[in-house]
Amino acid sequence: MKKFRSMADLTQKDLADRLLMSESLVGAYERAERIPTTAFLVDADAALGAQGVLRSCVELMEEEKYSPKFLNWKRTEADAASISAYECMVVPGLLQTPAYVRALYETRVPMYEPDEIDRHVQARLERQEVLDRRPKAIVSYVVEESVFQRPIGGDSVLKEQLLHVLDSVRGRNHLTVQVMPTGRSVHAGLMGSLQLLSTREGRNLGYTEGQGGDTLISKPDEVNRLNDLFGALRAQALTPWESVELIERMAAKL
Repeated sequence: MKKFRSMADLTQKDLADRLLMSESLVGAYERAERIPTTAFLVDADAALGAQGVLRSCVELMEEEKYSPKFLNWKRTEADAASISAYECMVVPGLLQTPAYVRALYETRVPMYEPDEIDRHVQARLERQEVLDRRPKAIVSYVVEESVFQRPIGGDSVLKEQLLHVLDSVRGRNHLTVQVMPTGRSVHAGLMGSLQLLSTREGRNLGYTEGQGGDTLISKPDEVNRLNDLFGALRAQALTPWESVELIERMAAKL
């Protein structure tokens, strides 16, 4: 990056001004103190006339941000035809606000170092680009009511998060969020969270996370079982419209 910047006769401030970002962040990327975002590498490649050299580093940077199993999931998710998940602990990652993401990583046990927190927050927020890319993926979530009541980061962070979920749903007709009421004594998701996606080629994958690690599921019979489970969860949850009304009421109380 420094080589192409020097060839273009630009200072770090010049490049920062062109990319509408801080000079200090450009410097941190150049000194390898921070992992560059995908958007930065693409934009810097164009601004510096690097002819694809910086853009080619995107995959290398992704390998630094994600575990090997999740990296495969993330790459498939970026071009998925549909994305579904049941969440029982936290708001789905694609819908999290920056403050909520940071609060999650700041409360992790064992604790992350500040630079590690920055890296994880950046990686989580980058994934959210999938919501607005074209062609659009059909995105469906079932989320436990208790998730929207847990004040991660404090009441102000939670309220901002709830309003963000509402704005996301209202502004995207390809996104639905359904709340699973705490009052449901029994439902199909009591064994834990799950994530599902379908590729445009018709391949189906599942992903689960737990205290013992994460698991990428590709065997058709196992993925089909998870798809059936998610179908049952959607039937047992509130409708999308009822869910919006409930989230509105919870936000109004904060």
